[in-house]
Amino acid sequence: MGRAHEVRKVAMERTSLMKSKLYSKFGKEIYMAAKTGGPDPDSNLTLKRVIERAKQSQVPGDVIKRNIEKSKGGSGEDYFPVRYEGFGPGGSTLIIECLTDNVNRTFGDVRICFTKTGGKLGVANSVSHMYQYVSLISVKGVDEETALEALVEAEVEIEDIESEEEVVSVIGAPSDLDKIKDALVATGNELEFLVDKVTYIPQEYIDLDDDDLGRFQRFLAMTDELDDVQEVYHNVNLPNDF
Repeated sequence: MGRAHEVRKVAMERTSLMKSKLYSKFGKEIYMAAKTGGPDPDSNLTLKRVIERAKQSQVPGDVIKRNIEKSKGGSGEDYFPVRYEGFGPGGSTLIIECLTDNVNRTFGDVRICFTKTGGKLGVANSVSHMYQYVSLISVKGVDEETALEALVEAEVEIEDIESEEEVVSVIGAPSDLDKIKDALVATGNELEFLVDKVTYIPQEYIDLDDDDLGRFQRFLAMTDELDDVQEVYHNVNLPNDF
């Protein structure tokens, strides 16, 4: 079968691992949201939002259903949110959000990622003050003027709105994510939501030289292999092919 078969096999294995990581990430979030606030998304807004994001990321329905059912047992794992901040190669900054059932294990794993790539784990708020914590929605199917009119009419205050290549991006307060989305849906347009989440946005992005970029990409690869890591936020301009 030759080299083409081997390349295809490696690509399939990598895709399978990426899907497994994605399903595990959303599985934890769905499980904890349902366990904390109840298994009915109609009465549990947090669960409803997680399910929406999971579907946007093409998480299968059986993964969603299985973790909701699992939460009804009343026992089982408890995952705790923890956030780590630190400094990576070339003056980069990083925020790592985790869900874990063993904080000591997760702390050790994240610290190793920093030390093996020449970075340094910081204390709480050592990095996050250089980021905005905001709602971010990017959507196709509406122009900037129509979107802004809808937001004003709904009396939703936003921090920024911009349009690029038919994609409108809206930034607002973390608590206003649903208000922003509802106002856009109310336009009646057929919308495609590309990004729909509360996130950290750096106040300034930086470029790294080849050596630092290589170490930084290694950091991202290492954290991607950690089951406890949910999200990694950073201030680095990455190549388009990464």
